[in-house]
This record gives sequence, structure tokens and C-alpha cells, in this order.
Amino acid sequence: MHLGVLVTNTDESPFAQRHPKDGEKFPLMMRAVRPDWRFSVWQVKDGDFPDSFEGLDGVMLTGSPASVHDDADWIARLMETIRAMDRHGLPMFGACFGHQAIALALGGAVGRNPGGYVHGLTHSRLTHPAPWMADLPDPVRLYGSHVEQVTALPPGARATSASEDCPVAGFVRGDRIYTTQHHPEMTPGFIAALTDELAGYLGPDVTARARASLSEPADGRAFADSIARFFDTASSSR
Repeated sequence: MHLGVLVTNTDESPFAQRHPKDGEKFPLMMRAVRPDWRFSVWQVKDGDFPDSFEGLDGVMLTGSPASVHDDADWIARLMETIRAMDRHGLPMFGACFGHQAIALALGGAVGRNPGGYVHGLTHSRLTHPAPWMADLPDPVRLYGSHVEQVTALPPGARATSASEDCPVAGFVRGDRIYTTQHHPEMTPGFIAALTDELAGYLGPDVTARARASLSEPADGRAFADSIARFFDTASSSR
């Protein structure tokens, strides 16, 4: 399996330089469950896009502090690329910003969280899970950090999970699209450091809730296995 990783994370702060970048984190997450898979990385946030989709079995779109509504050339180009990949039948997995970008590009909508910033460990109920999600715990626990969410699904998509703060915590469309609003690639150490880094921005209440939530483990490996089964399923039906 050869996957492309489209890096949308625009954070180049000193904090970001002290931690693995998303171009490393997503392959590392997947190699924990599929050690023989290959990855090619494109920094789409810098305007670095694949010239073609030939040789790729699928694509992963990462999270970002950017908004899908930002007026940036690379975001407009990403939307066109998502639509092109969809026409090509290329399987896509999106996390956080990637989840929102796929939804918006294909006819859905994205808006602000009604309850404000969500940060820390989240619990999402499986509402209409896809077959490759069969072995996930319910609720599934993943780290989250977002102030926007999908408010309307693209045509033909269905929500797979929901949390108290996020009715569309993930969605699928057929066997070619799989997403989550959350961050299966984040480690406990990274989310703890990120919480400290963002404390002044999040405010004392959100920060306190986030720190308290981190005493519970996340289901990152189980979710990574569901992503692997998604790409396996999509590959077998191409």
C-alpha cells in the first residue's frame, strides 16, 4: 500500500519545531498497524501538491490550525484537488481540518462549534459505523482540538459517530471516504504539551477540563487499525 500524506498544518512556531511534524506523525501512526506500507508526503500548505495520483492507493489529509474558510490560495487549490481525487476514485481519509475540507469540497458545510473550543480527550458514540469500524470501542476515545466542525454532510455521506459537542464526529461516503473530526495521530505526550502551549488561548475552564480528560487513555491504535482496514477495503474494490 502506498499512501500520500497531504500536510495542511500551518504551525511553524517554536513549539511545532520541538515536536514531530504531521508528515512524520501520520506515517508513524499507520506503521504501528501496517509496518510495510509506504508513504509520500506533500506540504500542501506551502503549495506543494502531487503532480498526479498515479501510483497512490489513497491519501490522508491532516489537521491544521487554519480554517477551511481562510482566503488562502493553497486552500482553494486543496478544494479542487479533493474534487479531482474524488472524480479519480482515490480513497481519502481526513482528520480534523482534513475531515472538514473533504466535507466542504464535496458539497457539505463547516461552521463554528456552538459550545466554543473543544480540546482534550473526546468520547464519540458510534452511530452508523462502516464495516471497517467494527472492532472500535464504543464510545471511541480520541484527542481533539477544534473550534469548527462539519454542520452539513456532503451528498451521499453519512455520519459514523457523534459526541456531545460534535454531531458529526466522523463520516463516510461509500468505501472511498472516511473521516474523523479528531486526532488519532496525537500521542499522550503531544496533547499534554499542546494543552500547556494553548492554555492562554483556551482559557482556564477549557484548559482545566482538557487536563482532567488526559488521565484517561485514547483509542488511537484501534482507530489507526480502522483506517488501515478502510484503505484495505477500498483497495480491494478498485
